[in-house]
Amino acid sequence: MSKTIMTVDDSVSLRQMVAFTIKQAGYDVVEAGDGLDALSKLNGKAIDMFITDLNMPNMDGIELIKSLRDNSAYKFTPIIMLTTESQNGKKQEGKAAGATGWIVKPFKPEQLIAVIRKVLG
Repeated sequence: MSKTIMTVDDSVSLRQMVAFTIKQAGYDVVEAGDGLDALSKLNGKAIDMFITDLNMPNMDGIELIKSLRDNSAYKFTPIIMLTTESQNGKKQEGKAAGATGWIVKPFKPEQLIAVIRKVLG
């Protein structure tokens, strides 16, 4: 059974690129446009990993991570931040909220897949 990854980004083109990359590697993908959209699509679904942008409307990546960590079903689910932000302060904020890892855009597809495989085993 393939693992399911939710990708959350307000940029449709980037979300499609991430989804395409992940699907090519054999994973199932659920796409969401921001944190609120992501939470509305969960409905108790088994999500094995989240990849989220930081800067999004309605609910940003940090708030999404906090919401996921407050939900017992996703308390220990890996969450990777995929963002243009590379400042240490933002990384610390992400880590404090519960992010598992951080990838700076633009990313290389093979780098993303390597991180996913490392985290999901």
